[in-house]
Amino acid sequence: MLGWELPPHNSGGLGTACYQMCKALSKKNLDIEFILPYQADHGIDFMEITAAKPQGVASVLRSGIAYDSYKYTLEDGTEQWLTIHDQQELYEHAVASLVVDKEFDIVHAHDWLTFRAAMRVKMMKNCPIILHVHSLESDRAGGQRGNPLVHEIEETAFMMADRIIAISHHVKKTIIHDYDIPADKIEVVHNSIEPSDIQPLDGDNVYRYLESMQAIGYRVVVNVGRLTVQKGLPNLLRAARAVIDHNPKTLFLIVGSGEQYYELIDLAADLGIGQNVLFTDFQRGKNLRDAFAIGDLFVMPSVSEPFGLTPLEAVSYGTASLVSKQSGVSEVLQNCLKVDYWDINEMANQITAVMQNDPLRDELLLNARVEYERMSWDGASDKIVDLYNQHTAGATI
Repeated sequence: MLGWELPPHNSGGLGTACYQMCKALSKKNLDIEFILPYQADHGIDFMEITAAKPQGVASVLRSGIAYDSYKYTLEDGTEQWLTIHDQQELYEHAVASLVVDKEFDIVHAHDWLTFRAAMRVKMMKNCPIILHVHSLESDRAGGQRGNPLVHEIEETAFMMADRIIAISHHVKKTIIHDYDIPADKIEVVHNSIEPSDIQPLDGDNVYRYLESMQAIGYRVVVNVGRLTVQKGLPNLLRAARAVIDHNPKTLFLIVGSGEQYYELIDLAADLGIGQNVLFTDFQRGKNLRDAFAIGDLFVMPSVSEPFGLTPLEAVSYGTASLVSKQSGVSEVLQNCLKVDYWDINEMANQITAVMQNDPLRDELLLNARVEYERMSWDGASDKIVDLYNQHTAGATI
């Protein structure tokens, strides 16, 4: 298994999905070695975790929560800082060195960051590779072509892959559209969530100001995610302007970091709603759990969201959801509100309806909880094992 991150050293949903998927696969009597581009203690006992280090390198550490900075300490004690593109190239060569003396039935690689390494292993060992697509460059670029280098890596890897796993029909359609890959080469395996893995709320909510405002009649709308073009936050803020016009006692909690952080703060001020919008920056642990729980409604307005676990996390902590129709989670979660990401007026109408109608909010949550309680990675892991068996010559896995 080639992956880029695992919790708690993750910057987003990719690490969480890989963790939960591998935990479910390990129950199928599979022997998994997960190769990461950095060293850390993950506290995981259901699979072997290996750090891919190039020759002459003593350690590789990620820089905080950053997605694009790595600290290399060489054996002579000197230090180097690498960008994500440099790191990806070194990861490819380090993986190639690691697998020379290893025996395995199949390589399962997650997203473009590991695809070059997967292709290298396929050429070296003549083994089948399955590419798991959690997002595409056109998703990350907000529907545009994006970085041509990343586009080329994805295109070449998809052509070389023995099979491709898409985490939603939305992703499958995009792979076909962007890269002209045959539909029968792509299997849809939706992400899921394990209710038993969700950490419970503990103690008082840390957002005491918001609790105090709710006590005097205010309602709270929450968003959690990276502040990037893909996530559609400018449209949410423009919808917020209309919501506040109808219901001034509405507050918006924006949890996350990203390149649009200051742009969004400026936009809130330009729209005249700065006093109604709170930005927390990146949060994890109790602060993150309490953010989900404080909301009357969770909104995910993504321009292009391959899946999107956050609405399911919101439901787990007692908050109903509104999601964009351009998301994978909208394919599996029926009891939520849905809107086109570009339809600011309808987004505002649906948010306002929930802010002014507690029975609607409560009914949405009640029905979503029923769906949520039935979710599990077991079904998804069964599909993945079936794919392994289709592409391995020899004993059934």
